Amino acid sequence: MNKNFKIVFMGTPAFAVPSLKMLIREKYNVAAVITQPDRKAGRGHKLTPPPVKVVAEEAGIPVYQFEKIRVQEGVSLLKELAPDVMITAAFGHILTEEILAIPGYGCINVHASLLPKLRGAAPIQWAIINGEKKTGVTTMYTALALDAGDILEQESIDIPEEMTAGGLYDRLSILGAEVLEKTLQKLADGTLVRTPQNEAEATYFPMFKRGFGEIDFTKNGNEIRDFVRGTNPAPGAYMMYHDEKIKVYRVAVHEYSGSEPCGTILYADSKRGLGIRSADGMVSIEELKRCGSRCMDARDCLCGRALEVGYVFERQGER
Repeated sequence: MNKNFKIVFMGTPAFAVPSLKMLIREKYNVAAVITQPDRKAGRGHKLTPPPVKVVAEEAGIPVYQFEKIRVQEGVSLLKELAPDVMITAAFGHILTEEILAIPGYGCINVHASLLPKLRGAAPIQWAIINGEKKTGVTTMYTALALDAGDILEQESIDIPEEMTAGGLYDRLSILGAEVLEKTLQKLADGTLVRTPQNEAEATYFPMFKRGFGEIDFTKNGNEIRDFVRGTNPAPGAYMMYHDEKIKVYRVAVHEYSGSEPCGTILYADSKRGLGIRSADGMVSIEELKRCGSRCMDARDCLCGRALEVGYVFERQGER
């Protein structure tokens, strides 16, 4: 087996782009790319193609778009393409047993965690929210159970203390391409080893529900900081001030021994910024965005629009 084996690549967002570019750069035989439909995006709601589609079309690779690949039209296309191997990276579709049986060398998935930890659709965000110090990328053979297939290759990285989910997303997308390249090299020369996952060590975290992102100030300072980092840039952390939704982009943790209820505004001014009581002390909101404004330093934001000292932020939505 060599690089001439036929590949069908399935992916949608920017995370999948480095993996597809690697396949193109290394001159693998990518017969087709399958991705989700164009979506409306931005303030103008302009119909925008998925990042994977843009890269594939620039390389002259046929692109097929499906809302759900498991419909009969999608299954028929895959059978007609008859790939030797399928590769998925942040594809967002559930593959059926019929689909998984099509490629002779199976379906390889690029997953952004150290499986069996952090199975599910948002492993990058949850790694930071959960305060993980390390994460990485796993390639695995896709199975019917979610992210439960045999592990092929893994690489880990440290998560810097100030890194956001956006920064980690970018880093893991590049690492994903590197791990995929190693996986395909071993597949090509017959040295690829598959290792079953230890189900006793498996953890699963779901995709975020509507309204997810509201800060819970009854948590300790480090948990709040990690929550803000892990939801930046999406879905975004926020707090409700009366009926105003204030978005929060960065917080710092401080010692404090007062007796105010969690969520109480301790200070809010243009010199000190915004301090809020947490379970074990205080957090200062370093960067925020109020309605009608841009993201800015809290001190600058409070120059013209005051917040009431003593106001208590209480969660209104469901996390």
